[in-house]
Amino acid sequence: MSPPHRQSVARISEELGIHVITLYKWRKTWRLQGEVVPASEKDPDGWSAADKFTVVLETEGMNATELSAYCRERGLLPEQVSRWRQAAQDANEKPVLTLKEQKELEKLRAQDQREIKALKKELQRKEKAMAEMVALLVLRKKWEAFCSEDAEG
Repeated sequence: MSPPHRQSVARISEELGIHVITLYKWRKTWRLQGEVVPASEKDPDGWSAADKFTVVLETEGMNATELSAYCRERGLLPEQVSRWRQAAQDANEKPVLTLKEQKELEKLRAQDQREIKALKKELQRKEKAMAEMVALLVLRKKWEAFCSEDAEG
């Protein structure tokens, strides 16, 4: 389950004959102990945010040699760890909205919702009018065809 092999629980269960539930319990225990055990066979970039953050925490303070060894052991690239570290740092850079800004956003959202509702209503009205126009055109063609048959006969 753990890198660099990243086999699925089902595959390990088949190969070793260990029940799936047992494997899931082991994985949960390892995660609680801070081990990086991705939930799938995905590429490291497809790992969950929690797994990536665990790697960032584990590699904090490592020199280049230690980081390279860590990455080889887990099937990672040092560049990935660096990107994840930067993403974790950037996540906390986002400013928190003030109460006034939150209220303004809620007000704009409500206004947008009203506009969407009005546009949907207008669209329904126009679709209904168009369907009525098509019905009238069909009826007109049928009437003209009827009248031309009557004139011939």
